[in-house]
Amino acid sequence: MTLAELAEYGVTIPPTEDELPYDDGVPMESLRHVLQMEMLIHPLRLLWKQRQDVFVAGNMFVYFSEAQVRNQDFRGPDVFVVLDVPKRERKSWVVWQEGKGPDLVIELLSDSTAEKDKGDKKLIYQNQLRVPEYYWFDPYSGELAGFVLVRGIYEPVEIDEQNRLISRHLQLALVRWEGTYADVNAEWLRWETLDGVLLPTPQEEAEAAQQRTAELEAQLARYRERFGELPE
Repeated sequence: MTLAELAEYGVTIPPTEDELPYDDGVPMESLRHVLQMEMLIHPLRLLWKQRQDVFVAGNMFVYFSEAQVRNQDFRGPDVFVVLDVPKRERKSWVVWQEGKGPDLVIELLSDSTAEKDKGDKKLIYQNQLRVPEYYWFDPYSGELAGFVLVRGIYEPVEIDEQNRLISRHLQLALVRWEGTYADVNAEWLRWETLDGVLLPTPQEEAEAAQQRTAELEAQLARYRERFGELPE
């Protein structure tokens, strides 16, 4: 039965995303944190642009209990993915409205958040939200760890032979990558296919498309130089 149907029967229902706060006014820790979040979210959206059953977001409130709403004691994940849900715009993720929580969460560590991300938040993801996969990454030190929920308890994800962490739910790998993004040269966390191909950012995808166009135009120019104009 839906929330609307329960309301018709006089049942008191918890607030929806339209009634809950969705902005605490607290910015990301640094520019690199913002860029790192983009590098994890945008390639997934690009990969799944044709899918209508997945939601990818970040720095968004995730509500899982009325007590949490009253206490205002939880800020949402930096990056999260929810599978098997309708693709639509949301102000926040409300578990009782959606019927489930995230399938994967990534937190970006900083000096001010590392202790909470490794402690309180990890317990929330394990015990309240029961997120199947939880990862954290420090954009400055490169610290990376992953956990998978096994019988209700997080167990570490082992790094594979290619020095990657494999997401079982997404069937993708998380890999450290040294390079430049938005004029910032750093070690980034990126998605990779299980075959070892990096998921491109929108900028990389646009550059690749421009390169393909340039190569095609060069081939046409060589053809015209040798054989004249193409037939109608």
